[in-house]
Amino acid sequence: MFTSQDVARLRQATGVGMMDCKKALTETDGDFDKAVVYLREKGMAAAAKKADRIAAEGAVMSYIHGGGKIGALVEINCETDFVARADKFQTLCKDIAMQIAASNPKYVRREEVPEDVLKQEREIALNQAINEGKKPEFADKIVNGRIEKFYKEVCLMEQEYIKDPSKDVTQVINEAILEIGEKITIRRFVRYEMGEGLEKRQDNLAEEVAKMMNK
Repeated sequence: MFTSQDVARLRQATGVGMMDCKKALTETDGDFDKAVVYLREKGMAAAAKKADRIAAEGAVMSYIHGGGKIGALVEINCETDFVARADKFQTLCKDIAMQIAASNPKYVRREEVPEDVLKQEREIALNQAINEGKKPEFADKIVNGRIEKFYKEVCLMEQEYIKDPSKDVTQVINEAILEIGEKITIRRFVRYEMGEGLEKRQDNLAEEVAKMMNK
């Protein structure tokens, strides 16, 4: 096993966030050296070293799906205009726009989830655990697990990558950073779905069949 001091030590050595360091130690059974390799293989250490760089270039990419029924726009930043115009970066932007259209995230990263939304999700998860007859001493662990699942559903960076479900979007971005050699960040996105939020007409099935028969 490992301690919080081990997590802090790994963070200091790699510059990677605490949660990712904890995951790395969990995946490597607390072996510090293997955890460092784990983070490097996923590109996280390389990404962390570039985190303080300024990324003010980039591209806004669109993706339209389903004959114009769903569309997404995403702004992804990099450091130079040269990279912004490169095929690899443009392809990455298009793939992320496709991810947004397909997976319908609500936020880029977990830090953007409003506190009131988290509070509501925790209450729902707690009530579910109680209704399922879970013991109170296990409630916190169950709630935390369901909140982690919630993050993976609504936060773009934590979603399974649609083109390779063995990775999440964070890993895809980190691999791109490692390959391209510049800081890359997803800044913002918007997703549109035709008719979303509008009251839609609900035709009676029997009436619809009757109309077809009378044609």
